[in-house]
Amino acid sequence: MTQKERQENSKREIFRAAMEEFGTKEYETVTMEGICAGHKISKGMMYHYYSNKDQLFLLCVADTFQKVKEYVEQATDGQRANTFEAIQHFFLLRERYFEHHPLEKNVFENAMIHPPKHLARQITQLHQPLQQMNQDFLRQVISHMQLRPGLSPADVASYLECVAPVFPTFVHQRQEQKTANTHSMLCAAEQVLQMILYGVVQEQPETMGSKSGPL
Repeated sequence: MTQKERQENSKREIFRAAMEEFGTKEYETVTMEGICAGHKISKGMMYHYYSNKDQLFLLCVADTFQKVKEYVEQATDGQRANTFEAIQHFFLLRERYFEHHPLEKNVFENAMIHPPKHLARQITQLHQPLQQMNQDFLRQVISHMQLRPGLSPADVASYLECVAPVFPTFVHQRQEQKTANTHSMLCAAEQVLQMILYGVVQEQPETMGSKSGPL
């Protein structure tokens, strides 16, 4: 084995250990010493390649973002024909990926839901390609929609992008009183998406454009 191969093996070993730690714990509780002790990695080898846990965390975040991006790109290929089904499929993809990749799910949530403040800029930069892919997909789907007057494709894309992360939570809440299976999940997803796309209140002609008076 060459020196380069040994170095690559060492980096892979450290990366797997870091993923295990950041994938099962909160960022604040992970330490370099804990990674070394828990995975039988010498401190000399660890600090030869990485000087602090921020480097390892960002490495795990970058890998997670890339894997999610690749999964979504592959799964959405050719899924734009039916607008409603395409959006529903897109909204559920990340949840389906994380069902089988719990370590990546925890890393993703540590980065996106409660990111370390001092790493916010780096995380935003790493997330940009994934965010751009989301925006491109939604814009293509929206181009086939008949939008309400006064709404631009950019407005709708921004709205759907904000809704996407919480969509699975809405679906699970709707599914609580039903049998937990794929059919019931899809039914709940359809109901939630109907409300998201078409609203929940029938707009009354006499109130359209009116301004609220004093209470």
